[in-house]
Amino acid sequence: MTDKTPTCCYYEDEGYSCSEPAQPSGLCYWHDPKIIKDKPEDIANLEQFARDGGMLRGICLKYAKLHGIDLVRHHQKTGFDMTNAELYHADLQEAHLFNLNLHNASLMKADLRESNVHCANLIGTNLLGIKWNGAKIENISIGKRIKQEKLALEATRLGEKEIAIDYFEQAEEIYRDLRKAAEREGLFAMSGEYIRKELTMRRYQMPKHSFKRFVSKTIDIFCGYGEAPMRVIGFSMGLILVCAILFLFTGLSYDSHIHIYDTENDFTTNLFLFFNCIYYSVVTFTTLGYGDFTPIGFSRAIAAIEAFTGSFTIALFVVVFVKKMTR
Repeated sequence: MTDKTPTCCYYEDEGYSCSEPAQPSGLCYWHDPKIIKDKPEDIANLEQFARDGGMLRGICLKYAKLHGIDLVRHHQKTGFDMTNAELYHADLQEAHLFNLNLHNASLMKADLRESNVHCANLIGTNLLGIKWNGAKIENISIGKRIKQEKLALEATRLGEKEIAIDYFEQAEEIYRDLRKAAEREGLFAMSGEYIRKELTMRRYQMPKHSFKRFVSKTIDIFCGYGEAPMRVIGFSMGLILVCAILFLFTGLSYDSHIHIYDTENDFTTNLFLFFNCIYYSVVTFTTLGYGDFTPIGFSRAIAAIEAFTGSFTIALFVVVFVKKMTR
């Protein structure tokens, strides 16, 4: 009877398991966290391991020296699957990681300078402290929320304020690093998304009912921190409509006649009055002031507030729009 060579004991609940020969630890060479992959031959061996169909999920590459490694699955629609992989402090300078699946992996403090991470799946990946200088990050996918952001929100829900603030600080740092990397690569639309997230993470670190947090939230609602001109347009249309409804019930003067909603009027008459109020609301918002309609009573206060807000909003829209277009 011959002894059967033991295989790697790495296993995932989803059913994935490794069939490589096991080291004394019970894990194969690539899954063993105690083995530092810093030998010169590790690069070629890992490339060959991937092309031979070896299991890359969950492999441990802490402190690995993989300068210039090619982990691109050529002539295939999907890249190699490195879900749950550990790449803490890994040297991946000038690496080719196009379309690589790094879902729920850790790239914490990894060196990705001058690497190609184009189209990589980084959803749920730990991106803290990565060196992005010169990295090609176009079309990377990080999901709606990064890992630290999710953990911070969960800690907030559980009432763990200190833990939540720590995770929000990490999330802010990650988004700031991504924003700088995007700007260096000329990906200004992407950097705009990251700066919104960066400032949102900073807002979450402020005391919940503080004035600074209120101001920050207001800016976010109005214009997405200067990155969402459509929010300014939406707010403008909403304000015009709300003021038109208020004018309908508070009254306007036109040619010595009072235009105000009356239940005794038929539907067509009240609808015509409402259209007149919308017209006056637009004129007031844009501060044109034709003079055909004039406010009366409480309408004067509404008109003053709308005119002031309108002039400010129009200026804000110009700033935000020009900022987006010049990118």
